[in-house]
Amino acid sequence: MANSQPIFDYRDESQADKLARKSKDSPFMIIGIIGLLGVCGFGAYKFKTRGEMSTSVFLMQLRVAAQGTVVSALTLGLAYSLAKKHLFNDEKKD
Repeated sequence: MANSQPIFDYRDESQADKLARKSKDSPFMIIGIIGLLGVCGFGAYKFKTRGEMSTSVFLMQLRVAAQGTVVSALTLGLAYSLAKKHLFNDEKKD
């Protein structure tokens, strides 16, 4: 049984190369990270106008929103890869 992936030494890989490889392997992880940064940026912007809400409650809601964004992106990526593998498979089984 031949391995379809070439042998690669990951110790010689820079951080930029690692990020490029990960984005090719799982693009929904990168979408999740971008969503996380977007939610955190929006939370930092809205922190000044939180009104009477305490800081701990605001940060807890922000954490839930950020985690939900990342988990949603990863779930969509998993659903897409499963659908691509099992539902939209064009190969005929004999």
